[in-house]
Amino acid sequence: MPRCSNLLLYLFVLVTLSDLFLSGARGDTAEVKTADIVNDHLEKGKKLLATGQLSDALTHFHSAVEADPQNYLSYFRRATVYLAMGKSKAALPDLSKVIELKPDFVAARMQRGNVLLKQGDFEEAREDFQTVLRSDTSNGEAHTQLDTTIQMGQVFQEAESSYSHQDYARAIELLSTIIEHSPWAIKLRELRADSYLKSGDTLKAINDLKATAKLIPDNTQAFLQISDLLYSIGDADDSLTNIRECLKLDPDHKACHAHYIKVKKLAKQLETIRDATSQSRWNDCLEKANQVLKLSSDPASHTFVYRAHSSLCTCMSRGKSPAKDTIQICTEVLDTYHVSDSEILVSRAEAHILNEDYEAALADYQRAHEHEDTQRVHDGIKRVQKLIKQSKKRDYYKILGVRRSANKAEVLRAFRKLAIRWHPDKYEGDDKKKAEKMFIDIAAAKEVLTDPEKRAKFDAGDDPLDAEEQAQQHNPFQGGFNPFGGGNNQGYTFRFHFN
Repeated sequence: MPRCSNLLLYLFVLVTLSDLFLSGARGDTAEVKTADIVNDHLEKGKKLLATGQLSDALTHFHSAVEADPQNYLSYFRRATVYLAMGKSKAALPDLSKVIELKPDFVAARMQRGNVLLKQGDFEEAREDFQTVLRSDTSNGEAHTQLDTTIQMGQVFQEAESSYSHQDYARAIELLSTIIEHSPWAIKLRELRADSYLKSGDTLKAINDLKATAKLIPDNTQAFLQISDLLYSIGDADDSLTNIRECLKLDPDHKACHAHYIKVKKLAKQLETIRDATSQSRWNDCLEKANQVLKLSSDPASHTFVYRAHSSLCTCMSRGKSPAKDTIQICTEVLDTYHVSDSEILVSRAEAHILNEDYEAALADYQRAHEHEDTQRVHDGIKRVQKLIKQSKKRDYYKILGVRRSANKAEVLRAFRKLAIRWHPDKYEGDDKKKAEKMFIDIAAAKEVLTDPEKRAKFDAGDDPLDAEEQAQQHNPFQGGFNPFGGGNNQGYTFRFHFN
């Protein structure tokens, strides 16, 4: 019996040892298998990283981390890919995990210090560089980066002081110096953007805010602010683009949605104005400009109100609206907004021409030339100068008593009325010579003003009949224009058809 008991005890121990051995063997085998999987992913990821296939490399490093959450190298390489992709925010937790798993990994601590410096976290960056130097006092990069970190921290304090004292120019200068070393620092760009705004430089503020929108993927507030600023400077199209980005991130964002509705309507109207102007649809242009004025009632839309008034001036001028009305609108725009807009000045100059106030037209063109040295302005000045010279000679519009904006039907009506009065065969007065002279003039006026080509030349300051008049100075009926169709100076027989 004792022998049996000893045997049973022996077998029990043997089985137990065997189980322990087999258990250990199975554990070793599992560890080996896991290590192989991790190494395989790391190797494949490394090759893909070397060829620039970042997304595929990232997938393998994700798998390596999942296979072994304690492998510091997997986190380090994944952080490297994140940084290569510009995702510093995602890289930072991985670098921190590497340092947690392997505190003496200098490369990871240096990398984290560099990321923190670029993000503007000067205190934490300084701690990393100092830790590296405690273990490796000869590390030149750590010395350089530590000095830079300390210096930038001091400059930032000075920048904050300048900002608080409303010295925005100095604050911008200091912040720009820091941002060269800390391009991923959101707080620095936001502070500089606000300094730009308070200095009146909206475009530079927008550029800084656009950078923050990229640094924070879900930054709806940045897109809303950018869109608001673009709206305030009159850029409806870009404002619409940015507010759409906000709604892509959060379709239910109330502020972004409200702003989107407003900007979308305004952008559509402005597009219609541009199309109408390019296609010379002046009535449509006027209608849409008035609609923009109704939509732009809030203070932030100051630029759109100005643009709408400017469009009214331009479209009224080109559409040949009553000259006095056009001059009034254009003058109101110039006086209200205290501008010297060359487009408005040219439009008002053209209205002055229609109003036959050539001296005023010349003054506007010369004023426009101070701001726009272009061919159209040069041509306008020359044309008005010709008109001034022409006005001292025969003016076909005045002869018929019509405005420069008169259409062909109005010209013919005026001609018929005057022809009946001054026709030599029907003239009842004693001064037949005067009647002949008047009839010649009104016939010449009709010829010029009903012929589009000749009228265009006259409107440009050139009299298309001037050479004939010179040739006929002593005898108007020889070899040139003769409204009576006869060749003798005596016994005229007039046959006129008033068509």
